[in-house]
Amino acid sequence: MTEGVKPAARHRARELALQALYQWQLSGYDASNAEARFRAQNHLGKADPGYFHEVYKGVSGDSAKLDAILAPYLERPVKDVDAVALNVLRIATWELSERIDVPYKVVLNEAVDLTKRFGASDAHKFVNGVLDKLAAQLRPVEFSAK
Repeated sequence: MTEGVKPAARHRARELALQALYQWQLSGYDASNAEARFRAQNHLGKADPGYFHEVYKGVSGDSAKLDAILAPYLERPVKDVDAVALNVLRIATWELSERIDVPYKVVLNEAVDLTKRFGASDAHKFVNGVLDKLAAQLRPVEFSAK
């Protein structure tokens, strides 16, 4: 983890990124306008603003690529996955593939936590199952060392 960044600040950045991505997905605005609108309407507070931007930009900029990575692990077409669960999965997939400095267990725990907080009642089980399989593929050495 980046020196001096507290886990709570990263957690809050993920929460806000999830909310911003959800808003972007539903609004139809382009990603940069949606991020600017979100920032204007929401105070980032104790969140890590750099990580918020990195997650938001990484997920919004590569959502099609992330969906393609996820698709083989889903039990349904990507378009049929609930918007909250899909954005949590996208964030986690982005972190697993792009942020090797974040341990895969942290990525999975954060994703499950976000889904419990913002998703449907049992969606966290679905998210956990998908990400457990995905982590084995994207982080085989780290995953097998568990």
